[in-house]
Amino acid sequence: MLDVQIENDGRLVIEALQKLQKRTSNLRPALLEIGDALVESTHKRFGTMTAPDGTKWELNSVLSTLLYKDHDRPLTGETGLLNDLIRRDVIGNDSVEIGSPQEYAAMQQFGGTKAEFPHLWGDIPARPFLGISSEDEDKILSIIQDYLAESTG
Repeated sequence: MLDVQIENDGRLVIEALQKLQKRTSNLRPALLEIGDALVESTHKRFGTMTAPDGTKWELNSVLSTLLYKDHDRPLTGETGLLNDLIRRDVIGNDSVEIGSPQEYAAMQQFGGTKAEFPHLWGDIPARPFLGISSEDEDKILSIIQDYLAESTG
């Protein structure tokens, strides 16, 4: 509970603080916007073939390139489902998750070796597509600032 005591006629300050308190008790709208922004930037990573930290993904192996002649870009496969199924999910009123329901998403994100996963035909290099880049960070901060500014406006 917010308790503010002001000596003079702080009516405007009190009203603004009450709006801020009401606004911050429901973060869902801001989280939805943040989630949408992160989904969009994740989709862009598939086009640029870069991790959130800006490093380039390792290219497909020769075997992968031969198997997927028309789809030789990493993580696109024949269907492009991994990229197409990137989703955001707001959990409660205080968090948002970005991910893919595809079983192989974690393997693509973190990589794996044939020794660890005998069913693979070879080692899979990590190609991080999920995460927050410096541009994402700036966007998130902007969304939060706009959201808080609306509470006092």
